[in-house]
Amino acid sequence: MTKAYRVAVIGRTGKGNYGHGLDTVWLGLDNVSIVAVADEDETGRAAAAKRLKAPMAYADYRTMLEKERPEIVSVAPRWLDCHRDMVIACAEAGAHVFLEKPMCQTLEQADEMVAACERHHVKLAIAHQTRYSPRLKRIKELIAAGQLGDVLELRGRGKDEARGGGEDLMVLGTHIMDLMRLIAGEARWCQARVLDKGKPITRANARDGNEGIGPLAGDNITATYGFDGGIIGHFASQRVQPGGRFGLQILGSKGMIHVTTGSLPTAWFCPDPTWGHGRSRVPPQEITSAGLGRPETLSGDALGLGNLWIVKDLMEAIEKDRQPLGSIYDGRAALEMILAVYESELSGSRVDLPLRKRKHPLA
Repeated sequence: MTKAYRVAVIGRTGKGNYGHGLDTVWLGLDNVSIVAVADEDETGRAAAAKRLKAPMAYADYRTMLEKERPEIVSVAPRWLDCHRDMVIACAEAGAHVFLEKPMCQTLEQADEMVAACERHHVKLAIAHQTRYSPRLKRIKELIAAGQLGDVLELRGRGKDEARGGGEDLMVLGTHIMDLMRLIAGEARWCQARVLDKGKPITRANARDGNEGIGPLAGDNITATYGFDGGIIGHFASQRVQPGGRFGLQILGSKGMIHVTTGSLPTAWFCPDPTWGHGRSRVPPQEITSAGLGRPETLSGDALGLGNLWIVKDLMEAIEKDRQPLGSIYDGRAALEMILAVYESELSGSRVDLPLRKRKHPLA
């Protein structure tokens, strides 16, 4: 990339902070100048300006956008209640966006964000790091080469800890939904069951989630999805201890792959058509960035690597006028799969995707 970029960062100390390193990723790029930071918290703003070596700092991100006119902005807060307004303000200022996940609270908000980005011809990359992992590239190559056979089924789980159920579905489920789509294509329907203390939820069970998530419900969630090509996917999350089951199993006619999430996810291939029951007695092999059973060639901070890959791809997408590998449309599709869980439970039926209703099902 030959172009130099003026970059700004929006954070919110105490209300999502600066996400998972969405601020500091720019420090490692020679073609980037961090021109400003915005944070409504005075102490956090001063600390961020020092950390990022930003010459200007603003309490109001709208003022920053108007005065500094950055070309790319990190919308970094983890909390979702601000994502819609911040992204639309960036789009209206003509700034491309690197956005913390999940995308936002509702499909109505997501549609407004998409419309703003389309109207102002800006790109948005969402922080679904697993999409950018070279280990995922190796996994897709194994599948394409037929080593897994026909992909029959996907099984994903959240972390199954204190957040198990509705919060797990939103915060961690976004990674699993995005990973399912990366493997199987578009989800076309969802059939789900959401329980709270063993009973099916109603809208009366809705509560405000932590970190500005918006409405959520349930402590035991199971969902089934139908994907292109007849592949079936499952997601489950339950508030049980201990957790540690977070990840995705890709089940094929010749074996299975287990993968977690992140820029360098743990990944194993078991060449056993019984899916790990040991009848073939062939031990599983690790999948690294170098390939099946080969030593890993990459090192360093995994979170930093993932963010770096995302922003480099975003800049290339800007210059080539294409969508980023993890685009605003991918963020919205993952959110659609999440909210379809509640729509299915409350309607008592299978629901088609995209959802016709765009407001939050629990609202």
